[in-house]
Amino acid sequence: MVKKKTFMDKAMAAAKKVMAKPAAKKVMAKPAAKKVMAKPAAKKVMAKPAAKKVAPKLNVQQLKQFKPYIPKSNEKYMNKAQKEHFINILNKWKMELSNDIDRTVSHMQADITAYADPNDRASQESDMALELRNRDRERKLIKKIDGTLIIITSDDYGYCKQCGEEIGLNRLQARPTATLCIDCKTLDEIREKQMAK
Repeated sequence: MVKKKTFMDKAMAAAKKVMAKPAAKKVMAKPAAKKVMAKPAAKKVMAKPAAKKVAPKLNVQQLKQFKPYIPKSNEKYMNKAQKEHFINILNKWKMELSNDIDRTVSHMQADITAYADPNDRASQESDMALELRNRDRERKLIKKIDGTLIIITSDDYGYCKQCGEEIGLNRLQARPTATLCIDCKTLDEIREKQMAK
């Protein structure tokens, strides 16, 4: 999975490049011992830039999208094959989220730097706060995925918890953790808007 670079990561990479380049050295002409004429003007010797490490580019869309389930004609809703399909999707999704969380923890432990400049410190802290907020959302989503896996084992998956109607395969493909049909969800959103006013 390709890691999205933050502003801080880009700034750190630029700073490392500048620090890695040695100052250009001027080669001074040595005076000739027996000759009266000096050598021509010295040339500046430039250090060659380090070869860039090329990481394999992964298509983010390939990682986040899962193969859709194509129902057969006269197939019963939420049969064994459909349940297994959604169990696979949920487990892969949970594994991706867990890997992201682990990667963030190791990145934060490795990237502990005490900056002298208050602006740099503030930038680093805001980046970390944003990263932690995203990981907290993902942690909540993992809990929701676990709850959905429990619902699948109890044979209630795919049915609306308010009205009992089928949620539908297309909605479940878009949001495998959905617990409400589209009609009940729309009514819930209308209620939320009215309560917010």
